[in-house]
Amino acid sequence: MTHEVFNQVPPLEGHDLADDPALLEGLEREGAGWAAAELHELGRLAGTRRAQEWGRLANEHPPVLRTHDRYGHRIDEVEFHPAWHELMNVAVTHGLHAAPWADGREGSHVARAAKFYVWRVDAGHGCPISMTYAAVPALRRSPELARQYEPLLAERTYDFGLRPPLTKTALLAGMSMTEKQGGSDVRANTTRATPQPDGTYRLVGHKWFTSAPMCDVFLALAQAPGGLTCFLVPRVLPDGSLNPMRLMRLKDKLGNKSNASSEIEYENAVAWRVGEEGRGVRTIIEMVNMTRLDCLIGAAAGMRQGVTMAAHHAAHRRAFGAYLADQALMRNVLADLAVESEAATVLMTRVAGATDRAVRGDEAEAAFRRLAVAVGKYWVTKRWPAHAAESLECLGGNGYVEESGMPRLFRESPLNSIWEGSGNVAALDVLRAMAREPQSVEAFFGEVRAAAGADARLDAAARELKDSLADPATIEVRARRVVERMALVLQGALLVRYGHPAVADAFCASRLAGDWGAAFGTLPPGLELAPIIDRATPKLG
Repeated sequence: MTHEVFNQVPPLEGHDLADDPALLEGLEREGAGWAAAELHELGRLAGTRRAQEWGRLANEHPPVLRTHDRYGHRIDEVEFHPAWHELMNVAVTHGLHAAPWADGREGSHVARAAKFYVWRVDAGHGCPISMTYAAVPALRRSPELARQYEPLLAERTYDFGLRPPLTKTALLAGMSMTEKQGGSDVRANTTRATPQPDGTYRLVGHKWFTSAPMCDVFLALAQAPGGLTCFLVPRVLPDGSLNPMRLMRLKDKLGNKSNASSEIEYENAVAWRVGEEGRGVRTIIEMVNMTRLDCLIGAAAGMRQGVTMAAHHAAHRRAFGAYLADQALMRNVLADLAVESEAATVLMTRVAGATDRAVRGDEAEAAFRRLAVAVGKYWVTKRWPAHAAESLECLGGNGYVEESGMPRLFRESPLNSIWEGSGNVAALDVLRAMAREPQSVEAFFGEVRAAAGADARLDAAARELKDSLADPATIEVRARRVVERMALVLQGALLVRYGHPAVADAFCASRLAGDWGAAFGTLPPGLELAPIIDRATPKLG
């Protein structure tokens, strides 16, 4: 009788992760309503115990590097738990990778973004999925390479294993940019590329971070005679021999444990040039911008995961004579977390829509996307760690225990702000874009003006933002403040136009009008919290 279990929260399973009002509204608004059925199918799978177990097992049994076989032959293989392959198979067969590039339907990139957001049982396997998606526009700088490789990158088949790429049914792509002496300063790269008579190059150098080294092909930066250049590097050469891309070690990371991030050395590795010599950054930035979009999507998805776990716990846990979800202060915390989550989701879906239309030749949407993806990547990824910490705290001590899943979410949360350029890089990129591409500034404020007159607090914040851009002498030191305000004004404009009225009101009162504290749970009195919390509370089947 001493171990009677009561007042414990039931498992959060048997629900549809696509049952997310802000996501579904954005899916329809951005031209991908046709994908709703497949999105719900994926969402229901993500809500099963089986899928959640795949995520747990893939992280509790991280990848292992096998540099040599039993006889001493160099093999450079990465061994994964079977759960990883289950996760990858679902992601690829549902088109979360490069499938939109082969799909002519309007909204295909929005549909893919929504599925990437919903399939969040494990963040680590999203890395090779994201890089495969992002590799295509960079690869198109060399039409002949794109003709050979793009169909295989877009194929909805998971074909794991080291074999000559063009003999496989489908491919995954990775990225190999950063070096230990440069980090985000990729122009400091020292890897050398020597041209060969047959048109290939030989790469020699050391790469500090190469994530997902089990991929079939990589886009890499190296110094060619004409300057920093982008190259396609296969793991296996056409004759079946291993390309000398040596895996030196796997990184022991804070989170993202299921994903293998490696340190590698090129020992005269064979490579094919992508784009022109000396234009490597311009070429690979096509890939970087797409992965930045996925950083934004992943952070928005992580926030949604955190607040739904918190709201589910609060709906079933009693303390001090009442359910947590019925207590005023907890309701403030949950609503504040939900507002942050919905603001991230509405921004994510809007940027995904701009991406889809930009890919199809819409120059105005391309200009808007240029700023919006950098602004959104900076701010939403910055907000995620604080959001994850507060969501965890809603579970109290239970949230600090690994079995709750919250510690894994918390450890994951800093990554997206670091990947593809940490805070300063992202903020300065916004300033460069505004200086070099004034049309992007006009497109950004055009989006904000579309909500003019709907909320006085938003209008005031938009005017203050414009005024803050008028002093170029100090703008670099103010870059983070400026970009933060740009993100908040853009989120406010989108919520006022498209969001639930209670969410938009709470956002404008707190984030724009300043009636807000430094921690979550400090929304002002008088707001309508019930519908905000209800939209974040998962409905179990």
